Amino acid sequence: MMLVLWLIHLRTGNASIVDPGWAGGLALIAAIYAVTASGHPARVWLMAGMAIVWGVRLSMYLLLTRVIGHPEEGRYVEIRRNWKTNIPLKFLAFFEFQALLCVFLSIPFLTSMRNPSPDIGVLEWLGVIVWVISFGGELLADSQLHQFKQNPANKGRTCRAGLWKYSRHPNYFFEWLVWVAFALFATPSEYGYLSWMCPALMLYFLFRVTGIPATEAQALRTKGDDYRQYQQTTSAFVPWFPRNNPGKGAEGAAHAR
Repeated sequence: MMLVLWLIHLRTGNASIVDPGWAGGLALIAAIYAVTASGHPARVWLMAGMAIVWGVRLSMYLLLTRVIGHPEEGRYVEIRRNWKTNIPLKFLAFFEFQALLCVFLSIPFLTSMRNPSPDIGVLEWLGVIVWVISFGGELLADSQLHQFKQNPANKGRTCRAGLWKYSRHPNYFFEWLVWVAFALFATPSEYGYLSWMCPALMLYFLFRVTGIPATEAQALRTKGDDYRQYQQTTSAFVPWFPRNNPGKGAEGAAHAR
């Protein structure tokens, strides 16, 4: 699938297609595990339902708002600029790495769906509750950002609507929380403890690789001082109350929030 998406990207010049492919790939893996699983059906379809609903929703959102009819996302433009030479081959490696990442991140799906126990435990129900909260939070954050971008008057401005008032990346925070939910659900199963590598890896990617650093670098290029003020007043990841801007008076700080 990733090879096909790479070929499409060669034709369109838009590497952003890898993102809906990544989310859709995880949903596809969960579906394959579900129909071949040896575990108890209730547990199998609880995990499959969470993974498929999350993956399909995120994949469609990214496809419609970042790929179809849209220019390549800024972080991939920056990647092209940094790579300079052999860009198609480097993107092939990047796309195939995403395929391998999908396999690795499917550990919670695989371990929980092999569990034959008919009893759904407390940790598993806690995982379901965390998933409902995190899925709703990610959905709300994406919706608020999309509505903000739909208004032409907001071009070049920073979104501070709803959850974006309390976190610079609420979508990333709730997406990470989805993986915490998957790990919680898988923990009681054999080798389920390995699932905690997944939220840990997601956190690493968000803070060190293609998540927050690339997104914020692009925001600074396109929004300038408005985004710098936003950085000074707003939590980077975990939603929290805005801070006063130390470089501004009370009136200016209130406006920045």
